[in-house]
This record gives sequence, C-alpha cells and structure tokens, in this order.
Amino acid sequence: MNNLADLRKTYSKGSLSEKDALDNPFELFKLWFDQASKAQCPEPHAMSLATVNSDGAPSLRTVLLKGLENDQFVFYTNYLSQKANEMKNNPQVALLFFWHELERQVRVDGIVQKVSAEMSDKYYYSRPLASRIGAWASSQSERVPDREYLENQEKFYLAKFGENPPRPEHWGGYMVVPHRIEFWQGRPSRLHDRISYTKQDNQWVISRLAP
Repeated sequence: MNNLADLRKTYSKGSLSEKDALDNPFELFKLWFDQASKAQCPEPHAMSLATVNSDGAPSLRTVLLKGLENDQFVFYTNYLSQKANEMKNNPQVALLFFWHELERQVRVDGIVQKVSAEMSDKYYYSRPLASRIGAWASSQSERVPDREYLENQEKFYLAKFGENPPRPEHWGGYMVVPHRIEFWQGRPSRLHDRISYTKQDNQWVISRLAP
C-alpha cells in the first residue's frame, strides 16, 4: 500500500468566481451537470446521500439522481429500507456529487419528503422489467440467508406478475428540498473555490467560503 501522506495532486482544471455564480443555483447545477456528462464522468448522476438514525449516528450511501423537478433533487428507493426509516425519523439529509474528472463537487443540505404516487408510478413504469421485478424481490436492508434466496424471490415475482408488475406500495420516490447548495472547484495550492448558496427569506444568498 502506498504511503497515503505522499499522495498529492494539483487541481488546475477550472475556476469558479462570483461572476460565474448564477442567481439561481439550480441553473449552475444544470450547467455543471451537463459539463460532467459531456466530459464522460462515469455516472454523473451518482450522489452520496447522508442520513441520521435515531441515535444521532450518520449513515452514508450512493444513490442515483433521477430528476430535478421544481428545484428539487429526486431519487427513488424502498420505503422500508434503512435510509427510508432514518429519513422518516429525521428528514434532514445531505447530498454530495463528486465529478473527479472536472475536480468538482456539489454539496446539498435540505429536507426530504416523498413525491406523489403519480410521480412514482410514472418513473416505475419507465424502468426495465428486471428493475421493476427487483423492487418486489428485494426487502432492502433486511438480512437474507444467501444469494440464492434473492434469485428465487426474483423468479417468484416474475412468475407471479409476468411482464406487467405493478408498483409496490413500499417503493417510490423522494425529493430533497434544499436550503443550502455549495459548489466546490479544485484549485492549485489547496486554495479551492467554494461558492455557497443559502436560502434566506425565499431568496438565495451567495457567499464565498474559505477552502
């Protein structure tokens, strides 16, 4: 294993000034997201989702952004999963997008809530059959005896529903309503650019943060 203390990199692929900071952070996010897609960043819609359990301990995993609706970040999951239970008890969450190839990060702090059943239906029925069956086959976050159990569950629900499985009531979407969004651009000498948008009185206040 390499000496981790000796691993260093100079960030020099971009900059972010107050002049670049658009009035609406979602417009800047869309711009950065498009640039990440064009730069062929792997899975640019991957985002880390941080939640907090009832003991106050944080939990982190990666999910996929599936929509940016009305200035809200949308993703889908099992409503009985660990993260769903944690979000039910404490709706305060954090998101992180990291685009290594562009030396960029976007941090989001906000409140999570479920999307409408109609919105969940629309996305669910757009998914490939295997993904729709998987929503039935996996009791997400619960202990299972082995891999064979999961595969048997998949076969069971495929035989039960065929090619038209309905959306499970325990599966659907969430939206994160942000109150703070930070854009981070790597710069040389660790003097990174950090532009923060904070919601105050229904307006976005822009400020620069020290790296």
